[in-house]
Amino acid sequence: MTLRFLHPALLWLLLLLPVFALIRGRSGPAPAVIFPTAGLLRLLGGKRKTRPGGLESALRLLTLALLLLALARPQLGRITTQVRASGIDILLAVDISGSMQALDFTLHDRPANRLQVVKSVVSRFIRERPNDRIGLLAFGGRPYLVCPLTLDHDWLQRRLASLEIGMIEDGTAIGSAIASGVNRLREQRSKSKILILLTDGINNAGKVAPLTAAEAAETLGIRVYTIGAGTNGEAAIPMQDPFGRTIMMRARMKIDDETLRKVAEKTGAKYFRATDTGSLKKVYAEINKMETTTRTIKHFSRQRDLFAILVAAAALLLCIEVTIRGKGLP
Repeated sequence: MTLRFLHPALLWLLLLLPVFALIRGRSGPAPAVIFPTAGLLRLLGGKRKTRPGGLESALRLLTLALLLLALARPQLGRITTQVRASGIDILLAVDISGSMQALDFTLHDRPANRLQVVKSVVSRFIRERPNDRIGLLAFGGRPYLVCPLTLDHDWLQRRLASLEIGMIEDGTAIGSAIASGVNRLREQRSKSKILILLTDGINNAGKVAPLTAAEAAETLGIRVYTIGAGTNGEAAIPMQDPFGRTIMMRARMKIDDETLRKVAEKTGAKYFRATDTGSLKKVYAEINKMETTTRTIKHFSRQRDLFAILVAAAALLLCIEVTIRGKGLP
């Protein structure tokens, strides 16, 4: 059950009620009438009822509060949104090998390593595809399933944020990552199965060759988009010296563009090259446009208007106040 107000701005008027209570509770000026005896003065003083905590004042304030709430039109009920999944299953494979520490990208106009930027860009890609089942696979010297295919993208985003370099042994097992991703997608009964693999190196680990894994993907109708991230050549990488201090070293990087292109073309997909943050964003944006589908969303709402109930309650309190005033109750 959810409570909402059609005119929530009117709720700000409730802040005026304490001011109203203070004004009503102030004592008036001292009486200027001269009484012949002190006894009559004491009698009059005993019937004074201007204190702000009096029952009549409390009833009056509560009546005004109920009327203001009624004017804000509160509604209680259920709102249900049914979303039909798009029918596209996407598995994101992200390289977390040591070379992903290279500082040749930027994030918020500051130098950042490749993995930090990839996580940021992939997170946006996930947000833009709310109706797709998406999973996450990390790989270094071997593949590691971080999150299975799911529509729970909040959980997926948390798992993505947890990715760190060094979670698994170092290396770049591109072929094994593709094979593992294909194995995860093969049993799904979706109309479209996609693997998006990002790496910054060459296949130097694992027991499966990238092109062999691509043949399996082609047979099962799984498209493998490949992305080469980073510059070819030297890049700065933070390293630990023998004393445990972080120093910057220049290391030569190599991306196997030819193999990655062959893998993508063999499966009916495309190979992309991203050398900086801007081009990486464009890569995922282009994939997002290429893999679109119709989405069906149904919205149901059942609301009960509480206006009449609040007005009736305010009227009842008003009657009680009038009755108390008529009987002269303190």
